[in-house]
Formats: sequence, C-alpha cells, structure tokens
Amino acid sequence: MSLPKRATIYFDAEIHRALRLKAAATDRSVSDMVNDAVKIALSEDAEDIASFDEREREKSVNSETVVRSLKRRGKI
Repeated sequence: MSLPKRATIYFDAEIHRALRLKAAATDRSVSDMVNDAVKIALSEDAEDIASFDEREREKSVNSETVVRSLKRRGKI
C-alpha cells in the first residue's frame, strides 16, 4: 500500500459538523470516511464506464423513431 497523500478539502460548515459527529460516533477519522466515500464514488464510475463499453456496439435509436413506432402500433 502506498503512503497517504495530503490534500486540503473545504466542506460546507454543516457538512463538516456532520462528518465530525459521525466520525466520533463511529470511532473513525474524517479522513477514513472521506476516503471510503471517494472509493465508492470511483467504483460506481468504473461500473458506469464498463456498462457503456458493453453497450457501445448497440444500435442507436432516436426518440422520434420510438414514438412513431409506438403510435403506429396503437400503443399511444
């Protein structure tokens, strides 16, 4: 594991207070909580990118075509 890097982050005062209270209640540091939240966000981004990659070759259909098809088939 690499050594931690230092960064300065500015939080809204109410968010910072909530973080400090949660950190105290869960016996964790604010830094650990922020690191975990960022890891989750990056993981979600990676999942989104994978989904886009999987669907890259799918045929694109515009909304007008879909609406016309629905109307033609009596669905709307």
